[in-house]
Amino acid sequence: MVGIAVGLFIVAGTVTLATSQLSENRRVLLETQVQQDLRAAADIIARDLRRAGRQNDNDALLNVAQPLPAAPPAANPLAAINVGGAAGSADLSFSYMQPSGITAAGFQRDAARGTIRMRIGGNWQDLTDPNALEVTAFDVEILEGPAAPLRLPCPRLCPDGTENCWPTLQVRELQVTIAGQARSDPAVAHQVTTRVRLRNDALAFNGGAGAGVCP
Repeated sequence: MVGIAVGLFIVAGTVTLATSQLSENRRVLLETQVQQDLRAAADIIARDLRRAGRQNDNDALLNVAQPLPAAPPAANPLAAINVGGAAGSADLSFSYMQPSGITAAGFQRDAARGTIRMRIGGNWQDLTDPNALEVTAFDVEILEGPAAPLRLPCPRLCPDGTENCWPTLQVRELQVTIAGQARSDPAVAHQVTTRVRLRNDALAFNGGAGAGVCP
């Protein structure tokens, strides 16, 4: 009887240990999945966002600072980046040029489904899997850039003797934050934050209406 009792205690301890290990392994797998899904979504957003404001080569040449241009420079019509929506549910929209034409792109959080949606042309589709991951927050912040606008040199000073009318170049960055949790276990939650440096800096012509790039 004593031997049977000792055997039962050993079996019970073994079952408890095995159950604990299986539970811990499941949690580790869920944490890995949540982290990977959040990071993959952030990488896709960053990769697409870097294209914001891209023009084709011919249009882009019109925005290059040149002395004494034949006509006033044209502003980049695709430069705008719009961030709307409430805190935790950002609605990001921007445009860029592709060989097939202008692409209207964007990302937003669908609170009802707990997903981030991606705009492709005129259609929206889920970027994250609602069955595996619930996105609890999506925030986008437009940053001023790592430095003040860079003043591009011109061969002459402005009519008032200053450099105020010279064009300026502003580095643009955005900070994207995504938080989410596992559908099957809300206790497994993570957050990722990434800073996105746009390839197309904001070029501003400061000479006034009808003025050229440089005086």
